[in-house]
Amino acid sequence: MRTLVDIPDRQIRELTAICEVEKVSRAEVIRQAIASYIEKKKPATIEAFGLWKGRKVDGLAYQEQVRSEW
Repeated sequence: MRTLVDIPDRQIRELTAICEVEKVSRAEVIRQAIASYIEKKKPATIEAFGLWKGRKVDGLAYQEQVRSEW
């Protein structure tokens, strides 16, 4: 997908310098930056799915036990 983004001149100059050193296109550097940003900002809750998989626990009994502590 193509996207139009306004980037300040200073950042374009710095980005161009990085591209020359790494010998990659500007588009590739931007894709890498976006991938890195997404990895950092990804919600942590996704990692929680499946934590109880394989445990032999009666859900209702566990719920009652935890609620009894209140």
